[in-house]
Amino acid sequence: MSNKIYPIGIQNFEKIRQDGYFYVDKTALMYQMVKTGSYYFLSRPRRFGKSLLISTLEAYFQGKKELFTGLMVEKLEKDWIEHPILHLDLNIEKYDALESLDNILDKSLTAWEKLYGAEPSERSFSLRFAGIIERACQKTGQRVVILVDEYDKPMLQAIGNEDLQKQFRDTLKPFYGALKTMDGCIKFALLIGVTKFGKVSVFSDLNNLKDISMDERFVDICGITEKEIHDNLEEELHQLAEKQKMSYEQVCAELKECYDGYHFMEHTIGIYNPFSLLNTFDKMKFGSYWFETGTPTYLVNLLKKHHYDLERMAHEETDEQVLNSIDSESSNPIPVIYQSGYLTIKGYDEEFGIYRLGFPNREVEEGFVRFLLPYYANVNKVESPFEIQKFVREVRSGDYNSFFRRLQSFFADTGYDVIREQELHYENVLFIVFKLVGFYTKVEYHTSEGRIDLVLQTDKFIYVMEFKLNGTAEEALKQINEKHYSLPFEADNRKLFKVGVNFSSQTRNIEKWIVEE
Repeated sequence: MSNKIYPIGIQNFEKIRQDGYFYVDKTALMYQMVKTGSYYFLSRPRRFGKSLLISTLEAYFQGKKELFTGLMVEKLEKDWIEHPILHLDLNIEKYDALESLDNILDKSLTAWEKLYGAEPSERSFSLRFAGIIERACQKTGQRVVILVDEYDKPMLQAIGNEDLQKQFRDTLKPFYGALKTMDGCIKFALLIGVTKFGKVSVFSDLNNLKDISMDERFVDICGITEKEIHDNLEEELHQLAEKQKMSYEQVCAELKECYDGYHFMEHTIGIYNPFSLLNTFDKMKFGSYWFETGTPTYLVNLLKKHHYDLERMAHEETDEQVLNSIDSESSNPIPVIYQSGYLTIKGYDEEFGIYRLGFPNREVEEGFVRFLLPYYANVNKVESPFEIQKFVREVRSGDYNSFFRRLQSFFADTGYDVIREQELHYENVLFIVFKLVGFYTKVEYHTSEGRIDLVLQTDKFIYVMEFKLNGTAEEALKQINEKHYSLPFEADNRKLFKVGVNFSSQTRNIEKWIVEE
């Protein structure tokens, strides 16, 4: 078996190197970044190696040459100069009140003031920060390195609370603005986070940041490429194949389908989710590892608040301006969902500058849709996976009556806020259910102007369904026959069910279904 120790949940570069953990060498890219600019911003999804990148930069600027033995940067760097480093990690606080941000800023500033001194006249956070930068440079004779991890966490956690978000913004804006004021004392600065809040937000005083989130040169600075897997884990790929009783080719294809597919710019290589990948090799089995670490509920709140049509998610189109920036007042949930890693770039129209988005891979698609189910349907989180299992069994056995009765229970207790957006709610619940059933059976799902048609195929049965809202089940069935929806399956030897379904806004549920065999 492999003797590699995988750094699951370990984000400290020094610990990884000293304790012999597996490390994919990103130091040539890090060196390129350091030598070609001073101020950087990078957004990547959670668990993508952002904190490890910050930690690697910290060790590099501390001049700890011994940690880089055998890595690319060892051949590139000749000087190994030690710089004063101000490392601010905003990841450790829960930002539910204004003082939570004040406390963490004050704690960091106080620690730095112990090292580099303080001035009584510097009362605000931004003045204290600027003073520390200046004194650190004077005392050490070297310009300062500033590393900010999860810069956006306060803003993200306050999504939906506009007052709190404005207060956080008003605190952070001048604080980060100190970087521009003290330019002469700064060697290098990197701010990283999940999302990018727009120009009117925390960055308006800091327009000298070089955003490399969609920069071809740095697409793989976080995450793992297919080449890196084969260069570093070839032996382990064969072991995984043996353990899973799969061929080598099947294992490579399964890894790709489950964890690859992140594109942070058009026409670039796919990037694998490093957290899921390393967990797979550590446990020698496939799993939804990224999802098990939790999905932020603010994403669901955004989708529901803006009455988002979930079917659009798999083929959403947008431009670079929308993708690249989140306004705190924005009514578009897509940039947050894209930057959080639940959608990625699937295609690009050069002529119009339009990006086509979609789920990056099966882990994200299945995990996200599963996660949404209890928020949209009348089912609790514990029962949710079992309900889908029952749906699939019923469809496979041809028990359509049980299937529709179960579906009825999903619409029970529809709240008042849903009634106003009833058609969309009804479509969203059906989309989630059939998307999840579709991971086990073949599903084609279409919606247009108050109607839904759907084809569901198992090894023994084919279901052609038409859904109406405030019509009748009879009309729905008639439409299947008149428009010959079942024609492509007439020669198929599987049993065919034509199903007409009506949804009533009065009962806020499925009112009737008719089946023709």
